[in-house]
Amino acid sequence: MAFKQMFTIILVIAAATLPTITLAKEFIVGDEKGWTIGFDYQSWATGKEFRVGDTLGTGGLTSGSDVIMLGTPGRKWYICGVGKHCEVGGQKLAITVLSNDQWGAPAPAPSKSAKLISISLLQVLMAAVITMGNCCLLN
Repeated sequence: MAFKQMFTIILVIAAATLPTITLAKEFIVGDEKGWTIGFDYQSWATGKEFRVGDTLGTGGLTSGSDVIMLGTPGRKWYICGVGKHCEVGGQKLAITVLSNDQWGAPAPAPSKSAKLISISLLQVLMAAVITMGNCCLLN
């Protein structure tokens, strides 16, 4: 009986200390139109919430499938540097990236090292449970 209670307590502690994994969103700028002239990017961005950890898939900048990671909160501006694509063609985008510590904001996906630390912590806790279980079974 004591083993079951200890096992439950350790699982609760492990679950509480493991990072919350929330997938970041990938936005394709301009949807099916992509990154091109003659498109209203401000209208496209209206109503969307951009958060740290999200990505903007731009399609057509350099390789045709460029991705920009939104790494910091704040106001961001993206323009085309070719000719008058920005000035005349409207190929520009201004967004506000929200931080993850704002109310309701999802946490970014943990880094590889955070995942490894979490897995190591869980392995240590499980080893402790198994060891305590063996002790309890011997008594």
